Amino acid sequence: MARTRGGAPRSSAPYLFLTPAIVLFLLFLAVPIGYTVHLALRRTRVSGLGLGKGSRREVFVGLDNLRAAVADGELWAGWLRVLGYGALVLVVMLGLALLFALLLDSAYVRLARFSRIAIFLPYAVPGVVASLLWGFLYLPSLTPIGGIDFLSASAVTYSMANVAVWGGTGFNMLVLYTNLRAIPRSYYEAARMDGASELAIALRVKIPMLVPAIILTTVFSIIATIQVFTEPTTLRPFSNTISSTWSPLMKVYRDAFVTGDLYSAAATSLVIAAVSLVLSFGFLRVVRGRAFGESR
Repeated sequence: MARTRGGAPRSSAPYLFLTPAIVLFLLFLAVPIGYTVHLALRRTRVSGLGLGKGSRREVFVGLDNLRAAVADGELWAGWLRVLGYGALVLVVMLGLALLFALLLDSAYVRLARFSRIAIFLPYAVPGVVASLLWGFLYLPSLTPIGGIDFLSASAVTYSMANVAVWGGTGFNMLVLYTNLRAIPRSYYEAARMDGASELAIALRVKIPMLVPAIILTTVFSIIATIQVFTEPTTLRPFSNTISSTWSPLMKVYRDAFVTGDLYSAAATSLVIAAVSLVLSFGFLRVVRGRAFGESR
């Protein structure tokens, strides 16, 4: 058993407890990322007619695949679609989550437990199942709302956003509501003694103290929106207005499993990861900068 500088024995128990997590991290995160980088820097070179032995070989091409991914207009068209989709989802989903959390935390709420379960329940439905359910409801022959083609080119983005909002509002509401319950009740009592209404308490006490939780849910929602895949892929058989490259992640899937170009798919995956990091850390930087400026 190793000893510390003071001569006390150093226990190896912490390392034993960390071993499973380290092994899982290496197998399911570090190794796949490393292999993706490996593929992104390579390309299959074909010599002759590509029929003889050794006519196909993998060669190192450096950053060529990444340059091609960045210059791909199809990828950036997908980013524009996801940007519009994300603007809808983030505003509506987080707005509803905050509204429901504030209502459930109100002193005058009734049936709070039933309401929490009812709002959270859609999150428990798998994304594929939810998309299929909404997909059938969007069909003109089955929809209860007549006169609207929910899967038309002008409405399909809103239809997909509706699926995401329906499924994600409950989770974000629960995160915000849990943080609200952690706020000492004495703050609310002091505000009521000063004559503040429930609306004033929500706007001037609860929401300012929820800012860290709101930032957390926003960052998670940004990352999930960038990686949107389930909704457009599941709804695609219902409509011809959703292309196979509607979102960046769908393009990765097409390149890897339809056209068989693993190298392009790997390079595009790295571009998506880079954009995700830039947007997430950029949002955190802006929020921290404003918070720091207000604190000064």
